[in-house]
Amino acid sequence: MSSNSEWSEIAQRRVVAKSTHASFPQLKYPSLRDAGLKDPVQWLAGKSMDDGAEGLWRVHDKLYDLTKFIKLHPGGEEWLELTKGTDITEAFESHHLNPAAEKILTQYYIKDAKTPRNSPFTFKEDGFYKTLKKVVFEELKKIPKDGTKTTDRITDDRSSNHSKTGLQAVVHSADSTKPSGTFKTSRAQSWSRKRDFRISHVLSHHLYTNTLLDLDITELEPFLLLHPRKDKPFYAKLGPIIELFFFPFYFLISFSKRIICIFLRKGFFKKHFRWHDALGLTLPIFMWITTGTPVLQVISTWLSINCIGSFIFTSIAVSASHHHPDVIKDGDQPRSETPDWGMHQIEALLDRKDVNNNVFAVIILFGDHALHHMFPTLDHGILRHLRPIFIEICEKFQANYQVSTQFQLVLGQIKETMRTEFKTIKQRYT
Repeated sequence: MSSNSEWSEIAQRRVVAKSTHASFPQLKYPSLRDAGLKDPVQWLAGKSMDDGAEGLWRVHDKLYDLTKFIKLHPGGEEWLELTKGTDITEAFESHHLNPAAEKILTQYYIKDAKTPRNSPFTFKEDGFYKTLKKVVFEELKKIPKDGTKTTDRITDDRSSNHSKTGLQAVVHSADSTKPSGTFKTSRAQSWSRKRDFRISHVLSHHLYTNTLLDLDITELEPFLLLHPRKDKPFYAKLGPIIELFFFPFYFLISFSKRIICIFLRKGFFKKHFRWHDALGLTLPIFMWITTGTPVLQVISTWLSINCIGSFIFTSIAVSASHHHPDVIKDGDQPRSETPDWGMHQIEALLDRKDVNNNVFAVIILFGDHALHHMFPTLDHGILRHLRPIFIEICEKFQANYQVSTQFQLVLGQIKETMRTEFKTIKQRYT
């Protein structure tokens, strides 16, 4: 497999052909975006090449050495282990509401960064997001202590069902018609995808939504091209049909890439793989040992329930909020080339009024999406209490917050898959 220097050469050759973001032309085209397997660890490696963090942790225009803080980090060690050598500005701002975090950070300051940030987003003290963040921090003090009781109850109930259905899946593993197997496989997948999901969804999609740095979009390519492009190939315009064949295998493709990378990666890549990357393989082995079912039948059952779970999960994910002609994608002209981060989040999604009215639907269908993106560490049971103040701040800053319905988003996602024309966001303001 290529060494880090070879990866750098590959990235430079790619940049010659694609030197800018379409929406944010002052930025560098992401290194490694179009190379290799497009897996999460590769995304991190490419980002570390572009961020000017010099092997440290970058927040705004300052570099910090958080090595001694890793084991003290309240959110867990892995977040800091993964992000070493990258710009974590967006992650730091959106994951830390308490101003005390900024004071702690200053203790680990090393020096100023030598290069400008490779991100279009700003966090001005009097801007939309920082203003909202301050108001939300104060509002959280007024929320009842049992504000998360409903979501806790739903989560506990689902966990209990997972355990019961998991046991049934082992006992009846030879019968692929048993729906119980889907939950067991999904649970095993969640363990084995934990690290990957933290990178692709939390560190990439949540922070750089609908830009070229959004790995949730990148890793669907070339099967689905969810950014508008005038030269979009013919097959890409058949996205709604391709989805039916691709979505059932998304879990298996991701899992296969992870296994391949364990044996082939070196350097930066290799050190970020863990023993639990192979955890997904324990389920079919356990099914075979426990039941004595023939190997081929076990594999068939495992593949079937993986494909069913993959199709359901991926179908919900792509139609949840971000893929609709009314949201901004890379290629569209934003109203600012250096937008407030919170403003961009609003431009890059549609909330669903029919989903947000039901706590259970919010949990299983990624509801309260705008607030969830801006405050990902908060329980969904709390987010509904923040809606009034959120709407108030949106009106104050004239943010283009839009709501739709789940049905309209499903139709919009189909249209977005086929979109080739760019739009100017300014045209949607009156």
